[in-house]
Amino acid sequence: MAEEVDVAKAVEPAAPLAAEPPLASAVPPNDVVEEKAIVKAEKASEPSVQKSPKGSVDKDVALAEVENEKRLSFIKAWEESEKTKAENKAQKKLSEVSSWENTKKAAIEAKLKKIEEQLEKKKADYGETIKNKIAEIHKQAEEKKAMVEARRREEILKADEMSAKYRATNQAPKQVGCFGC
Repeated sequence: MAEEVDVAKAVEPAAPLAAEPPLASAVPPNDVVEEKAIVKAEKASEPSVQKSPKGSVDKDVALAEVENEKRLSFIKAWEESEKTKAENKAQKKLSEVSSWENTKKAAIEAKLKKIEEQLEKKKADYGETIKNKIAEIHKQAEEKKAMVEARRREEILKADEMSAKYRATNQAPKQVGCFGC
């Protein structure tokens, strides 16, 4: 058993410390101990290997491969985690931008509607003002027409009276107008 601990210690310095991914250093020590126990259990379940110097080299190579695979799996897990974080962050930002866009659009559309309502009200007011002006002009025109008609009737009445007077006195009018020209 002490021999297995020494082998695990001998393998650890072989892996460069700088090459470990940030996530691997954040793994709690209990997980590392459990993984080492699993590796030890795997070693125990393997058929007994010759104790020749060449056999221990093969064992060291196998342990190094296991450590390398473990490191690569940690790197892959960290990479997937980072990609997922990036995707989630991008989705969140896109959703914020869409929300901002919709809010701004709604505000502008509300402002446009308000302006359109004001314009409709002004249009109605101007339309009413114009109709009132037209009605006033029509009223003035009717008054002027009535005055012209009244003057015409007065002149016709005056001409009838003068012609009756001339007939009664057997006199001709003093000014005949253009008829005598």
